[in-house]
Amino acid sequence: MKNPIIPYRKDLRTKAKELRNNSTLSEILLWNEIKNRQIDGFQFHRQVPMLDFIVDFYSHELKLVIEIDGDSHNDKVEYDDSRQQKLEAYGVRFLRFDDLEVKRNMRWVLNEIWEQVQGLKKSLEMGE
Repeated sequence: MKNPIIPYRKDLRTKAKELRNNSTLSEILLWNEIKNRQIDGFQFHRQVPMLDFIVDFYSHELKLVIEIDGDSHNDKVEYDDSRQQKLEAYGVRFLRFDDLEVKRNMRWVLNEIWEQVQGLKKSLEMGE
């Protein structure tokens, strides 16, 4: 089955590439743990354009977004919530982690991702 592609603005590809080339430390740390299908064989991509937004990490197979919220997100709570609701309307699920959680407690972060992936994997196997 082909993975569904959520529409996006083509002009965001350049911005996504720029973000990939200028990743935060926590994005780099998490990417090193989830790239190359390290989470139960599921592929994640970095800085993915979706609708009018760019998400930190996305698995097309699972329709799962992983976001790392740093200090810059503190004054963008309403924007983040609105963006998340718009993407959830496409069946996308979100996992959010604080920048410091990724830096200080990677094992816990990876366990949370693993648990979410296992639940989504069961849903896929059941055809939901």
